[in-house]
Amino acid sequence: MSENKEYVSRCDELGNIHISEEVLSTIAAAAAMEVKGVNGLAAHFGDLLGKKSPAKGVHVKMEENKVEVELSILMTYGHTIPEVGKNVQESVKAAMESMTGLEIAAVNVSVAGVEFPPKQV
Repeated sequence: MSENKEYVSRCDELGNIHISEEVLSTIAAAAAMEVKGVNGLAAHFGDLLGKKSPAKGVHVKMEENKVEVELSILMTYGHTIPEVGKNVQESVKAAMESMTGLEIAAVNVSVAGVEFPPKQV
């Protein structure tokens, strides 16, 4: 099993700031859920194997001082996939950059499913 880096670190004039990757995932999940047309986040295979996180379906990796985010979403039926995907990318990037000051290199969005509204009885 490979070791994952658990913290993203930044240096500033007063010292170091360490941000948990779980915190970054939670920020990304919250920003994605605010987008109209997103019904939820879909669990990745690793999430199904016992990894418990409020940000299931979100994976964050740091490479050369840039953050890459991968999200797997469930959409609400009736919305346009490219439009919702772009809105998720913009929302996640803006939220993460404003809250952490980190540069977001990419936000990759996968649509894992479409949720239909409940039937009226």
